[in-house]
Amino acid sequence: MANSFLRTAVLAAASTLVLGTGVALGANSTADDAYAAAAPVSTPALAPTVTSTPEAAAPATTSPVGALFANGSHFCSASVVHSDAGDLVLTAAHCVKDGMAFAPGYHDGVAPLGMWTVTDVAVAAGWTSAADPDLDFAFLTVHQAGNTASLESLTGANTLGIDQGFDHEITLTGYPDTTDSPVVCTGETTRSDVYQQRIACPGFPDGTSGGPWVTNGVVVGVIGGYQLGGDTPDVSYSAYFDDDIQQLYTSASG
Repeated sequence: MANSFLRTAVLAAASTLVLGTGVALGANSTADDAYAAAAPVSTPALAPTVTSTPEAAAPATTSPVGALFANGSHFCSASVVHSDAGDLVLTAAHCVKDGMAFAPGYHDGVAPLGMWTVTDVAVAAGWTSAADPDLDFAFLTVHQAGNTASLESLTGANTLGIDQGFDHEITLTGYPDTTDSPVVCTGETTRSDVYQQRIACPGFPDGTSGGPWVTNGVVVGVIGGYQLGGDTPDVSYSAYFDDDIQQLYTSASG
């Protein structure tokens, strides 16, 4: 479901949102661009307990899915996506804000691999200028001070699925604002509009935006898109992953 409170901030500060530079993409979408009404920010969670920082590459030790933090509380979800540098995280564009950090494998108030600072952001120009729901995805570059290991070497990563169609059995994962552990659902995706897909999975409220839609290790969506991910916790949406996200990925990982 959407973090709908973020939309106003995104539109009001579009020129200062991105730490990196948005890529100008084609505006060929036709999906409904209705949005959920603004809602207040949920009560912040306590700052997570951080374990010691790993110092060298090692086999994957935790999930590639994690929570996005700002100002000591988690507010969205994200996941590691494969890249040559091993430092790329995928989330929804409407989750982007200043001062973000990523906690992979976050659970029960614990960040097992510590916090990874977001150092660069890539969003599509069509999102920055008009919050096009068909472009509601973003790539975050992350870094952890003093750590020589890449994030991907510690968590593993999903590969990015382009033009995979609309019908899949996926695992959906996200972090509700009000809990310190993820919710997980397995279900069937369907097409909801030209460039939108949906899934009926109960219990995905605010905070789960950016959570990955994964089938056989391939991420084919993130909670976002139509109504910033949905106006009910029981139905979630995603922009369809086609050449728009491929271009953005190429820019972010290059």
